Amino acid sequence: MGLATAFAVSGSYAKAPSHGYPIDPVNFTSVKINDNFWGKRLEAARNVTVPLAFSKCEETGRYENFIKVTRPDKSYKVEGFPFDDTDVYKTIEGASYLMQTYPDPKMEAYIDSVLVIVAAAQEPDGYLNTSFTMNPEHPHPWMQPGKRWEKVEDLSHEFYNLGHMVDGAVAHYQATGKSNFLDIAKKYADCICREIGNNPGQIAKIPGHQIAEMALARLYLVTGDSKYLDQAKYFLDMRGRTSHRSEYNQSHKPVTEQKEAVGHAVRATYMYAGMADIAALTGDTAYISAIDSIWDNIVNKKYYITGGIGARHAGEAFGNNYELPNLEAYNETCAAIGNVYVNHRLFLLHGDSKYYDVLERTLYNGLIAGMSVDGGSFFYPNPLASEGGYERKPWFGCACCPSNLCRFIPSIPGYIYAVKGNDVYVNLYMGNQAKLDVKGKKLSLTQSGDYTWNGNAAITIDENKAGEFALKLRIPGWARNLPVPGNLYSYVDNIKTGYTVKINGKPVEAKLDKGYLSIDRKWKKGDRIELNFDMTPRIVAADKKVKADRGRVAVERGPIVYCAEWPDNNFDIQKILLNPKTIFTVTSSEKMGGIKELKGKVQLIDHNAEGNFEIKDKELTMIPYYSWAHRGQGQMSVWLPASPSATRPEIVETNIILNEFEGK
Repeated sequence: MGLATAFAVSGSYAKAPSHGYPIDPVNFTSVKINDNFWGKRLEAARNVTVPLAFSKCEETGRYENFIKVTRPDKSYKVEGFPFDDTDVYKTIEGASYLMQTYPDPKMEAYIDSVLVIVAAAQEPDGYLNTSFTMNPEHPHPWMQPGKRWEKVEDLSHEFYNLGHMVDGAVAHYQATGKSNFLDIAKKYADCICREIGNNPGQIAKIPGHQIAEMALARLYLVTGDSKYLDQAKYFLDMRGRTSHRSEYNQSHKPVTEQKEAVGHAVRATYMYAGMADIAALTGDTAYISAIDSIWDNIVNKKYYITGGIGARHAGEAFGNNYELPNLEAYNETCAAIGNVYVNHRLFLLHGDSKYYDVLERTLYNGLIAGMSVDGGSFFYPNPLASEGGYERKPWFGCACCPSNLCRFIPSIPGYIYAVKGNDVYVNLYMGNQAKLDVKGKKLSLTQSGDYTWNGNAAITIDENKAGEFALKLRIPGWARNLPVPGNLYSYVDNIKTGYTVKINGKPVEAKLDKGYLSIDRKWKKGDRIELNFDMTPRIVAADKKVKADRGRVAVERGPIVYCAEWPDNNFDIQKILLNPKTIFTVTSSEKMGGIKELKGKVQLIDHNAEGNFEIKDKELTMIPYYSWAHRGQGQMSVWLPASPSATRPEIVETNIILNEFEGK
């Protein structure tokens, strides 16, 4: 089954390209999640996040912008951001994913009504950008009056709007079989293909904010029209070759010469995902080499233990190698989503589980931390330490993170499985029912268990028309004593964890290949595979080159990274000493929708009444990092002192002195 075949639901776009990725993802339309952990996230998206996003599109004039285009007026003052249209597209995308798990005729009808006003705003040649068209002579300040594309390499976001339009349209088409949104997106893509390029009558431009590259590759896969893949590659090939050169948006040099992750982290990951698309879909060795080098740089030198990326607030950017501050960390939620896109595509290219080790860490920690458990409030940045001042908001003026989460969370069913020939990859463990295609033959699976909290998963063969095939079970790096690929982080507790695999109750042993346990047999209906991963809490240290984490350790359990937060600990978290040999107990809690807490003994270093150091024994309570800041503002930390040099016994006194001097 080619990727495009999976995408082609019906209608005039059912033509498949000659090839897709080396490994075919199993589309979200083939998988229905019923997982205890992720099912709650999808329910929250369905009941809260998507309705909230649609309501904000109404309240903030997103829809009104499209209506204004149909009655242009020179008196219109174009406000907001030139990418506000994308919030409409992203919300439709998220709603479309959800309709596969939760069919909803009312939602489908609502989306159709929105698409009527979107279609009416499209110009005859396909151009669609409300911030320009509602008042072309006085467009958004980030655009050139009367002239399309003039500032697209800088601020206008015209290609960025296309990217999110295409992603939303493809998801809507896959979920409903309707082409009303895809027709709009295809028409705008055709406009850009006609006007942007190096041929006579065209102009040479690149996206100032990347995403069109990966979206056009996706459009190629659903339509089979190679011009979209060509345009995606053109946008990438031209970076560093137009007059616009900037590290901020990765246009400082040609992409095949880039080896290090730099600049705005969201722009970067969207571009890297596009590079991975081109590498996988064309086999271009220069692209493969470049994206492999960039991935290596991120994972070994610029990757947070929570899976976040983009250390600096300034420019929302990657820092230098090993620049990973905690209190000042930025880690934009959108960058975490972009990191998932990159690693998913690199898996489809290389078939190595290390990409899913990164993807899973990001997914369970740095990504879902950006949204409250109830789905109704959001973080833009995601620091690894706080002294207060952070709380999630129900919306932002620049709403990229809420609307991005709105579209991403419902897409998770599409990341669980993949197929290559007779190989069936199981990459994520969560309760679901799946209908796969293995060389044109049907295979139905049911997955159950409580992987997130208890480390177990079971896969049952419900129907197998495929005969003999290899089930490739991903064994997570954390279960193999490797928290991340490379050496940026390592376990320091001298504990050796493991895992067991059984088929119909009998233990199975097999060699690992690229992190997968491959079991090749003629599977029968009712066959049951059981996996159990040791969930002993582990203590992690960072490479000593990471200055911010020297003398500190972090704690994780299975795929979950933990933090200590103020409501659970009535002492200064930064004054403790955590022994790397600490044994944590695990307890269930109803906090934040139901979690597993960790409790362990620590020593608190403080001053007594005489001003002398005093050491007291305390019990430390830790919660999953994603669940912090649900109970108000206050102190939080992922990295905890394990050495006296990392504690701050005089922090209160120091602050008083500083304030006195500042007052003078």
